[in-house]
Amino acid sequence: MSNIYESAEATLGFISSPCLTKVELRVACRGIADRDALSKPDPCVVLKMQSHGQWFEVDRTEVIRSSSSPVFSKIFLVDYYFEEVQRLRFELHDISSGNNGLRDADFLGAMECTLGQIVSQRKLTKALLKQGNTAGKSSIMVRQHFSKVSSSEGMPYMRVFSLKDFFSKSDPFLEIFRINDDGTESLVHRTETVMNNLSPVWKSFKVSLNTLCSGDHDRELKCTVWDWDSNGKHDFIGEFQTTFKEMRAEQEGKQWECINPKYQIKKKNYRNSGTVILNHCKIIKMYSFLDYIMGGCQIQFTVAIDFTASNGDPRNSCSLHYIHPYQPNEYLKALVAVGEICQDYDSDKMFPAFGFGALIPPDFKVSHDFAVNFDEDNPECAGIQGVVEAYQNCLPKIQLYGPTNIAPIIQKVASSASEEMHTKEAMEYFILLILTDGVITDMADTREAIVHASHLPMSVIIVGVGNADFTDMQILDGDDGILRSPKGEPVLRDIVQFVPFKDFKHVGGGGRGDFCTRCCFSAIFVHRCCDSSTSSITTGDTSLLKPPQHKRAQEIEGVLGNFLPGLHI
Repeated sequence: MSNIYESAEATLGFISSPCLTKVELRVACRGIADRDALSKPDPCVVLKMQSHGQWFEVDRTEVIRSSSSPVFSKIFLVDYYFEEVQRLRFELHDISSGNNGLRDADFLGAMECTLGQIVSQRKLTKALLKQGNTAGKSSIMVRQHFSKVSSSEGMPYMRVFSLKDFFSKSDPFLEIFRINDDGTESLVHRTETVMNNLSPVWKSFKVSLNTLCSGDHDRELKCTVWDWDSNGKHDFIGEFQTTFKEMRAEQEGKQWECINPKYQIKKKNYRNSGTVILNHCKIIKMYSFLDYIMGGCQIQFTVAIDFTASNGDPRNSCSLHYIHPYQPNEYLKALVAVGEICQDYDSDKMFPAFGFGALIPPDFKVSHDFAVNFDEDNPECAGIQGVVEAYQNCLPKIQLYGPTNIAPIIQKVASSASEEMHTKEAMEYFILLILTDGVITDMADTREAIVHASHLPMSVIIVGVGNADFTDMQILDGDDGILRSPKGEPVLRDIVQFVPFKDFKHVGGGGRGDFCTRCCFSAIFVHRCCDSSTSSITTGDTSLLKPPQHKRAQEIEGVLGNFLPGLHI
């Protein structure tokens, strides 16, 4: 049995070390070519990091409409290891109108560098390359700022629930800047634009306190309000300065006058260009992954294995289910890789294991959620080794069949996870690992099941085994947009992580971005709608389930409301 674990470890590279520090990366582009004479691009930058020779997406910026020289408000937070060469790739895409995904986007160019280069230079500017050639005059600039908050301490957040203002025939948006020690300004957040609205309301957003003011509540903040223009030359409305201490100390209804210095000089009776009203600001507790684990939250790990005929006859050495006497197959490697991590957080080390897509005894009818140990009343196996043994014993007793339906097993685990919603503390979190060799056939039912499960303390890891084309499986992974049910209901949070195993099976050991960690901890607690540096468990109404008997870091919540029209005299 040990050879299975050794092979998985060698293939996937199990090496871990403490995070030394975090680095904030801010991105801007210049000189992006127009689409045509009448329209400008809608740029978005995707950050990728290299691991084992493969590029993996870390995060992406917001989409800025109609801009040839965008300055993105999105901040990439990256772990920095001095002793490692960490290769980064910044890809620029022109996003199709009305769609924020990359599937229909135009690739405009990319820039590759190391994190060490950015850290040493503080500001790195390089030309964008496309197919080895410079992409016109376009360039990308990356600024670096060290984060003072260790990832192990958690990250507080500022949440602005609503931003309201009243303009006359304008398309306003607001930007918040942090004033740095050297007097420079760093863009912290940019709201969306509310088009032609007399009483616009900006959407809620979160920003970490460290990003907002470097943890210094007295640090000056500059807020500017603009009138959006389709040509990218936005009209300046006004600005004001404040501090987080001032925001937090005031009661609801705190107001700031937006001042346009040019009008202040030219117009004697000028008072302001509008008023921003802060409706609400308070601190909310946030919790890290470690808080939940130390508080006693248990990981409930479930395995589901694809036994459809497309895997090939297990008696044939070409089959993905072939049991080699010395070399574990890909199903076993992936199972051990992810399971070894998860079992450390499961006190009883008992894992339910199910199969789908096979004809099972005694009636040999197709089943999509049968117990691999054939004990429907107790499908649990003793540790990962128990799952491996049950899998190996199961193969000779079943007939591989089909189709590849995974909605039933998602629904089965979701049923258990739904019981956790009745508790006030996060005692259990459910992870479903699905190992499959092909694209699923019940996509509509699966989407429905995932949308339902997104309201529960549950995540799904799908590992694609074999050399099939898994392009369609990316639909389930919300990286390319928001997954919706057939009825149009969106997921509350992105709970699915899809990983093709073939991207890892030929790489050597070593490295920190190993397969299992990437699978588990991007799927378990990272909410794509939040800053990926902090972890929390949300309930159906997006409130937080507290760690058992443990209280931790804090989050700031705020509401900026009612921007009143200025007096232009």
